[in-house]
Amino acid sequence: MRGLLRPLLAACLYLLLPGGQGWSPGYSNGFHYQDISNGNGKGEIYFNGVRLHVESPQLSVSATRGSSVTLPCHFHYEPELSAPRRTRVKWSWLPANTISGPVSPEAFTRETEVMVAMGNRHRSYGGFRGRVRLRRSAPGDMSLVINELQLNDTGRYRCEVIDGLEDESVTVELELRGAAFPYYSQKGRYHFNFIGAQQACQEQDATLATFEQLFSAWEDGLDWCNAGWLADGTVQYPITAPRNGCGGMDLAPGLRSYGQRHRLLYRYDAFCFSASVKGTVYFLKHQIKLNFTEAVQACASDGSQIAKVGQMYAAWRLMGLDRCDAGWLSDGSVRYPITKARANCGPPEPGVRSFGFPPLYRKFGVYCYR
Repeated sequence: MRGLLRPLLAACLYLLLPGGQGWSPGYSNGFHYQDISNGNGKGEIYFNGVRLHVESPQLSVSATRGSSVTLPCHFHYEPELSAPRRTRVKWSWLPANTISGPVSPEAFTRETEVMVAMGNRHRSYGGFRGRVRLRRSAPGDMSLVINELQLNDTGRYRCEVIDGLEDESVTVELELRGAAFPYYSQKGRYHFNFIGAQQACQEQDATLATFEQLFSAWEDGLDWCNAGWLADGTVQYPITAPRNGCGGMDLAPGLRSYGQRHRLLYRYDAFCFSASVKGTVYFLKHQIKLNFTEAVQACASDGSQIAKVGQMYAAWRLMGLDRCDAGWLSDGSVRYPITKARANCGPPEPGVRSFGFPPLYRKFGVYCYR
């Protein structure tokens, strides 16, 4: 760490010495600083000559869970320099469930360090350790490569390049491709506090959806008149066809919001988000229909396990799973996925059809995951 701070310390000492005389720093960042007495009278120093620019050709990147993704970031100088300079690069991250608005100075204090690099030295942090690297495909390329993308990796990433007292940055949003879906308890409507909603989604191989993920699902036609928790602690629900009992006839289609609610005291449903399946979700061909216990055993006998709700939604959205046969899932619900709507297969829109939570002795097919 001391080595990383040395260039900044050298530049500061150089400025503090009158006229920069009497001491020759071991490191020069190549920028030219006017004496503070030649500034604007407010203690601000003018910077002359070389200018550092940090840019990204993509301000938003989307990928699938488990894949590798590159967040682009490039820096250059104006005018161009003939010799390389010693720069420090820091990538930091603001999780999606903490983003409440545009980029702001307050948001910087909530960011988590992902990686710091200087020359050939680098260090990654926390859950990113061992999963991130800099691409460095060309001079000035500081793009971040994230491997084994996880559900909770979504959010706003900041690429910050530091050269002496020059400090420029750019942000890139990372989104996962997948499906947002409503989820409620076997006990019925409105049984989850925020912690319970988080746990319920995780048990179905999903995570609580962000506002952007629910909004995208609404754009795709999701209409659900039960309020549910989102990752930022707000409670909302999507309406495409305004009606009484769902915000009223006078409100335009959109997301209805209750705003922030106490995370322990209030109870609602959940909106979950599933981003991918590494295996295969399939309907098990069986001679007879099965109760829930038999369904679990049938999947195990086939070398797989009974599928989770999040796995079915991801397979439907990302893999085109289409099957007009109702089947058990691991939470005791019965559902089936329809990509191409047709007669005798539910509503005229694509989606995952649900029979809710029937008694466990009822007979249906089963969806397995391998």
